[in-house]
Amino acid sequence: MKKVILSLVAIAAFGFANAQEKNESSEGFAKGDVFVSGALSLGSSKTGDFKANSFEVAPKVGYFVSENIAVGASLGFNSLKLDNGSDDATNSGVGFGAFGRYYFTPASKFSLFAELGVDYTTTDEEFDAEDGTVYTSSFESKELGLGLGLGMNYFVSSNFSIEAGVAVLGYTSNDNGGDGADKTNTFALGGDWRAVTFGVNYKF
Repeated sequence: MKKVILSLVAIAAFGFANAQEKNESSEGFAKGDVFVSGALSLGSSKTGDFKANSFEVAPKVGYFVSENIAVGASLGFNSLKLDNGSDDATNSGVGFGAFGRYYFTPASKFSLFAELGVDYTTTDEEFDAEDGTVYTSSFESKELGLGLGLGMNYFVSSNFSIEAGVAVLGYTSNDNGGDGADKTNTFALGGDWRAVTFGVNYKF
């Protein structure tokens, strides 16, 4: 009887160790994994006659084409409407992006990565002024951005990870509405650790 009990204990211990090993190995990324992240926000505020309403949705999807390399795309839409009772202003934008990441230790619970991305955004601005007559103006701008950044993922479970990132190198070019307007070109170098982004990833 004693031998039977010891055998059962040994089998249970082996099974538990096996399960633990599987759980641990499921944390981290591997070739063929897909992850999603992004932003979704709604906002509203009112001060006297002044009202502001905002909305943003920006999903981001990545796919591991190899053990260390992930490629992906992003799509974004945002809208901001301001109203002070007589004047209205609306700002809306649509953006598309593509990115590539290199993970240094993708199969680990914690991994650093470098990301290179490109984004294209169009922004529409409209202003309506009502003062006896109605005056409406509109403005459309297009912006192209390139960026290099560093980040990290830390898995809190087999599917969820916390992500943090910071920009290291960036370049943007805005046409300021076109039609002969001078472009605004911006170049930035160096990480601003006061502007670290945080998010959550879900891995399939």
